[in-house]
Amino acid sequence: MATPQTPARPARAKQKRGEGQWALGYREPLNPNERSKKDDHPLNVRARIENIYAHRGFDAIDPGDLRGRFRWFGLYTQRKPGIDGGRTATLEPEELDDRYFMLRVRIDGGALTTGQLTVLGEISQQYARDTADITDRQNIQYHWIRIEDVPTIWAKLENAGMTTMEACGDSPRVILGSPVAGIAAAEVIDGTPAIDEIKRRYIGKPEYANLPRKFKTAISGQPDVAHEIHDVAFVGVDHPEHGPGFDVWVGGGLSTNPMLGQRLGAWIPLAEVPDVWEGVISIFRDYGYRRLRSRARIKFLVKDWGAAKFRQVLQDEYLKRELIDGPPPVDPAVPIDHVGVHPQVDGKFYVGAAPIAGRSSGGTLVAVAKAAERAGSNRVRLTPQQKLVVLDVPEAQVATLSAELAELGLETKPSPWRRGVMACTGLEFCKLAIVETKARAQQLVADLEKSLADIQDGLETPVTVHLNGCPNSCARIQTADIGLKGQIVTDADGNQVEGFQVHLGGGLGLDAGFGRKLRGHKVTSGELTGYVERVVRNYVAGREPGERFPQWAARAEESALQ
Repeated sequence: MATPQTPARPARAKQKRGEGQWALGYREPLNPNERSKKDDHPLNVRARIENIYAHRGFDAIDPGDLRGRFRWFGLYTQRKPGIDGGRTATLEPEELDDRYFMLRVRIDGGALTTGQLTVLGEISQQYARDTADITDRQNIQYHWIRIEDVPTIWAKLENAGMTTMEACGDSPRVILGSPVAGIAAAEVIDGTPAIDEIKRRYIGKPEYANLPRKFKTAISGQPDVAHEIHDVAFVGVDHPEHGPGFDVWVGGGLSTNPMLGQRLGAWIPLAEVPDVWEGVISIFRDYGYRRLRSRARIKFLVKDWGAAKFRQVLQDEYLKRELIDGPPPVDPAVPIDHVGVHPQVDGKFYVGAAPIAGRSSGGTLVAVAKAAERAGSNRVRLTPQQKLVVLDVPEAQVATLSAELAELGLETKPSPWRRGVMACTGLEFCKLAIVETKARAQQLVADLEKSLADIQDGLETPVTVHLNGCPNSCARIQTADIGLKGQIVTDADGNQVEGFQVHLGGGLGLDAGFGRKLRGHKVTSGELTGYVERVVRNYVAGREPGERFPQWAARAEESALQ
């Protein structure tokens, strides 16, 4: 007799684990960073720095403040000297920490008066051993800062209208803006009022300073601020019915999971940019993933939702109104780096100069301020390409100013290699770095200026070379013609040495996309000059008429890229 079979139970649906999204009720601390922020809001750390740590010294600093909350005021411990890159991932944080700090000054839009530039230089000379690097976020970055000097430095900065607040941390960091806002003929609209209003309304407000991770913004009336790789970006466009305004992009970013931003397809008038910015950052705060730090950037949320859903949530839950559809920005024919002498719309000129990979000094900044003032200018700008621009120069003063800048190591007619190189902080000061970058970039430029002197005049645009000390891509290696990611590699003799993973043919604008990574191909630091020279010569010999480096690298045989 047949035995009746027991009906099978329906499979239980697997419950998806929460991602730490506040808007969905997941407000419990899910990792040490979130617990630290819940224990005490990071903006509160300033009082402890001023009232306790500056008086009692480094040993009095609470570890939760030292490696966490300090970042909200631009402070990171720098790397202890003498620790090689092979030990970066094996040592505990306290073993890597020096007793000195990197201090980052946020300079929104890169906008400075010559008086402010002088203050920045004097602080460097007095408190930072003359260090003052220009970053690709338009910041100034000091090293060798003592905790005892921080309150005095803050007072000097704030008296001059500057700050380090939210220069780092899980906060809205410095807003990139066009270095030539308001004076460039190609500009659709000046975004400066929006940058200023966002700073006034939101920077330093606790409700916008506890985000899942850092939040990067760019606002420009032309595509000169790498808008494709920002958490949110507003790019100037001319609407056929409504006139000049901004196109909105969200969800860009690099590091170990690079993603290009997505257009929301919305046109925003200048006056509404701060409101839309607040809506986007609020979505990130409320819906961003807080469980895992590795998935906490807004790009992961945008990837999962898609641009259409993101726009709908922005409209329905935060703005309470529909946005106007609009056109995309026009890609520039060549990348804009602001180097050289260019006319302004008012008849004066701006003069853009190139240090090597942003490396500068306090003495140089003071000297630039004085040279600019002698030329009749009181406005200087830092650029997203680690360059420096003097605005408002009368035509009669251009040649003299250019010569004075060149004497300071700031070339207004640089070689393609000086013009196109960028580098992160690297092993010299950064605790995450595996290889040295700044000095290596300087040596690379000097070598290429000699070895490729015969072909550099034939390059319509510079071949960009970006060096990064680790995988985090602070120097944007995935969007460079030649991107170099630092790592320990094996040389021909079997030794473990500093070297680079190579990415080729990345870009923004017309060539927006990430570089081609050759399988298994790595270059030692000592071989770097020869490698770059070989690839560039292969490009010059094998390119089609008018073909840009990314186009050639995408189709070239691997043998030409090695």
